[in-house]
Amino acid sequence: MWKNKKVSVIFPTYNEKDSIRDAIEDFFASGFVDEIIVVNNNAAKGTDEEVKKTNAKLVYEKKQGYGYAIWKGLEEAKGELFIISEPDGTFSGRDVIKLLAYSDDFDYVIGTRTTRELIWKDANMGAFLKWGNWAVAKLLEFLYNTTTLTDVGCTMRLIKRPLYEKLKPHFSVGTQHFGPELTLLVAKANVRFIEIPVNYKPRVGKSSVTGSFRKSLVLGMKMIFLIIQYRFKRINFKNDSCIS
Repeated sequence: MWKNKKVSVIFPTYNEKDSIRDAIEDFFASGFVDEIIVVNNNAAKGTDEEVKKTNAKLVYEKKQGYGYAIWKGLEEAKGELFIISEPDGTFSGRDVIKLLAYSDDFDYVIGTRTTRELIWKDANMGAFLKWGNWAVAKLLEFLYNTTTLTDVGCTMRLIKRPLYEKLKPHFSVGTQHFGPELTLLVAKANVRFIEIPVNYKPRVGKSSVTGSFRKSLVLGMKMIFLIIQYRFKRINFKNDSCIS
């Protein structure tokens, strides 16, 4: 609970069997998380058993893709403040407090993993990923005249329920680049938001995307195309009054 507002965390899972239990306990340990929704997106065998050892709620999404998993988690969440993250060991439950503190002033708070002092030893943030994420983030910042952005691919973020309800009808990306789409929708809706630095630790196990140079490059190109496409896309947002 944060200032009488229920806090929900959404964890999509595909290949995090060896880290998901620790991640759930770490986020609950922040003292502010009321519920954690784990979305099994055709996850590795044994994942359910690890989740069931915790107080997290387990749900399923058969459509393969990060975006589809997040959509499902957001639909299931009961809170007023939604925190989206990943249970792969890279993010810290302590940073929940940072996101919540900034939620007092912003409806959308997004993390950045490119702050040197918060990149842990052996974290998967080499020069290509760091500066690639920075460059694409700067493209988004320039084209949409947003707040300062330094990481287009960070998956740790907070969104308030009213803003989620406003943007939900316009979700279209069900795969890995849903994160940038969410930020683009926020920018198109002229909603104030901010980027803050978060800890970025070594992943437990190998990522199915950023562990491959080719897949990372392809994902980056998809993000660039999406950013340019949205620049000229007309979106009719409704229920504007629901945003604080």
